Amino acid sequence: MVKRPSDLRRELIHELKGGKGTIELNHFFETADFHGTGRLYGISIIQPGDSIGMHQHVGDQEAYFILEGEALYYDNDQPYKLKPGDFTLCRDGESHSIANAGDTDLKYVALIMYTT
Repeated sequence: MVKRPSDLRRELIHELKGGKGTIELNHFFETADFHGTGRLYGISIIQPGDSIGMHQHVGDQEAYFILEGEALYYDNDQPYKLKPGDFTLCRDGESHSIANAGDTDLKYVALIMYTT
């Protein structure tokens, strides 16, 4: 299988998890592609000043790999500045948030896999 950028399902989510603005998700996988093992794999784009609010993962875990831009990321209560090449993992039972901390789009690969 080969997918071109135009083949990816684009989803816009307003105020995701209580965050600011609109987040763009470009899905690599659809539900059937996971075979019951996860629920998100794709590229997320957050515009300057926008964010995904603090939220806890229960029954799954989420990883980010930063491609472009700068982020302010909270791993539970600990803040981190992220740049391209940085990787994060929010394990089952932990909380995180991410905000665009730069003046260009923040782009990253996001993956959510079930833990139970």
